Amino acid sequence: MGRHSRILRSVVVPVPDPVQDDDLATALYREFGRPLLAFVITLTGGDRLWAEDVVQETLIRAWRNADKLDREPEMLRAWLHTVARRIVIDGWRSRRARPQEVEEPDANLVGVPDESDRTLAAMMLYEALQTLSAEHREAVLQTYLQDRTVNEAAAKLGVPPGTVKSRIYHAVRALRRALKERG
Repeated sequence: MGRHSRILRSVVVPVPDPVQDDDLATALYREFGRPLLAFVITLTGGDRLWAEDVVQETLIRAWRNADKLDREPEMLRAWLHTVARRIVIDGWRSRRARPQEVEEPDANLVGVPDESDRTLAAMMLYEALQTLSAEHREAVLQTYLQDRTVNEAAAKLGVPPGTVKSRIYHAVRALRRALKERG
């Protein structure tokens, strides 16, 4: 009890002297800093930097409320853990309440999507579709654009499902080549 009572007496006594204020802050950190940090790291999900900030804020609050703190080591430890837990909870709440901060990108490097990009892509796809045979183009139109299954497209086209699959396979390869040539 000798060591704890010596530190706790200096912790709970409000002292206006700046030198003794520094002693109080040092005693708080020396006695409770490491165990409190270990506790807070688990609360912050392993975020050590955030945990260090929480410990610092907790010890500052203890220093500010030194005249109100209980002199028993276990009571002081419980008070510190409670304060730290509340600081972390407030931190989690504020992180959920506002979006994650991100660095603003360079305006010269950011492309602004507009309808002209979609229109150009549609025109390129239309031109590429025109390079396909009528059978291949119809298989693609029935399955991809009209959202029919292979069996539904086969029934519509009057061919076996395997033929539709083969036409789609070859059509997609031809489309890739045609689009690659167009850039």
